Order: sequence, then C-alpha cells, then structure tokens
Amino acid sequence: MPSHRIVLASASPARLGLLRAAGLDPQVEVSGADEDDADPRDPDGMVALLARRKATAVASRLSEGVVIGADSALSLDGLALGKPHTAAAANARWREQRGRSGVLLTGHHVIDLGSGREVSAVAKTLVHFADLDDDDIAAYVATGEPLEVAGAFTLDGYGAAFIERVEGDASNVIGLSLPLLRHLLAEIGIQWRTLWR
Repeated sequence: MPSHRIVLASASPARLGLLRAAGLDPQVEVSGADEDDADPRDPDGMVALLARRKATAVASRLSEGVVIGADSALSLDGLALGKPHTAAAANARWREQRGRSGVLLTGHHVIDLGSGREVSAVAKTLVHFADLDDDDIAAYVATGEPLEVAGAFTLDGYGAAFIERVEGDASNVIGLSLPLLRHLLAEIGIQWRTLWR
C-alpha cells in the first residue's frame, strides 16, 4: 500500500490519467476555487496562484493526505490563455496561434496535511503549433476537444497531430509535470516510489 494518501484537487481527467499511468491511485476532490480574478497579464503568477487556491481549498476540507493542486495556461504574447469554452473562441485562438510557438505553464502546489509543509513551482514547456488551414481548425474545433482545455489543444488526443514539437516536459503539456511533482514531493520528504499502488 502507498505510504501516503494522494488527493488530486482537480477535475481534469488528463491529470488523473497521468497520475494513474505513473502508478499512483489518487482520490479526486474538486476544489470549487474561484478562478475569475487572476491576472492573465502575469501568466506565471496566475497559474501559481490558482494551483495554490485549489490545493488550499481542498486541504481545508480534509484531515489527512497529500493534496496536489494544479492549473495550466498557454502563454502567448505575454498573456495567459486558459480554456476557450466556446467554438468561436477556440477557432479564434487557433487562428492566432497556428504556425507559432507558445509556452504551456502549469502551476503545481503540494500540501502535506500530516506535516503542514507546502511547496510550489511552475513548469514550462515550449509548444510549437502546426500552421493549420481554416478547414483543419474548424474540423478540430468540431470535435469539441479544444473547448475545455488550456490553450485549446491537447497532446494526448485529436490535437496531438497539430503539435509539431515540444521543448521540455511533455507530461506538463498534458496537465502535470511528473518530474517536477516528484521533486516537489521529495522536498517535503516523500519519495515518489512510495506512492505507487
């Protein structure tokens, strides 16, 4: 049995899938934290703030465990771009980012309720987008996939073919930087291997 109960403060199926594929079996607790007042002109600060909010909100409801909060955004021209939510917004987003590069940022915040220790960091991965034509963009948006993901794309679904390459940690683009998370847990005395199911 794992030595610590892991709690993922996120509704993201991609984040849950990453952790499960890496051998962990986290409990999911959606934070309900307010995300509307974060400043998109400070992408690093925004994802760090929202990751901390999510982790803190969930930790306040629990008495034990290690809570992982995360928030992702695509930084393009110095502005944080989150989930487009609508087809029109996703279309516009892809027309703006096609043929260009952006930085996928994920804020990570970890709280160990047993020790009270907290650590946080932001992972960054450079993403190079294909120069799609309007028909490809419309077809991709019609799948529905880009509507509820940061940056209006995924690296583990339909969108993967439209990402020319990434520089840095690919798991970060999917939703959590597993290497960074391993380092953060080690900082508070938790070894990754002890979390395997």
